[in-house]
Amino acid sequence: MTEYRENVVKILPHLHRNRGLENFLRKVAPDFDLHELEISPQEIPLLGAVAAGKPIEAIEERDSLAVPADMVVGRYKAYALQVKGDSMMDEGIRDGDYIIIQERNEAKNGETVVALINDHEVTLKKLYIERDQIRLQPANSQVEPIIIRNSDVKILGVVCGLIRKFR
Repeated sequence: MTEYRENVVKILPHLHRNRGLENFLRKVAPDFDLHELEISPQEIPLLGAVAAGKPIEAIEERDSLAVPADMVVGRYKAYALQVKGDSMMDEGIRDGDYIIIQERNEAKNGETVVALINDHEVTLKKLYIERDQIRLQPANSQVEPIIIRNSDVKILGVVCGLIRKFR
């Protein structure tokens, strides 16, 4: 039953509004308590915008954003930023999206990060640590990577989720 329960926990939040699914689960697992699986939204800080393109000045704005609780599970603090620009579009990150960030000061090669450049500009890029420099790689062939000394870059966090509002 544990494996079944784990699978239900994974899919139910995404299909919560589908009452047919809930009815089906009640038939196949009548002892299963669906209310136990309710996932309430969690408020996280919305700290402003991040450039997906040319870096922009780091200006913190304070607001909040409700996100599914399972997007912020883990040992790291989380916050959200709104994406400005299209340099990450090949990764599915578009202008106007909200990204969920795990607040971390280290990242692995290839992770999508929010980076602070020269202590005042922020950008959203894929991180590549090279011999004596860092390459902040966009996910858009029309945008050039940023090549910079290791000492001029600070990792502020790693992308762990995305929320898109349909217009």
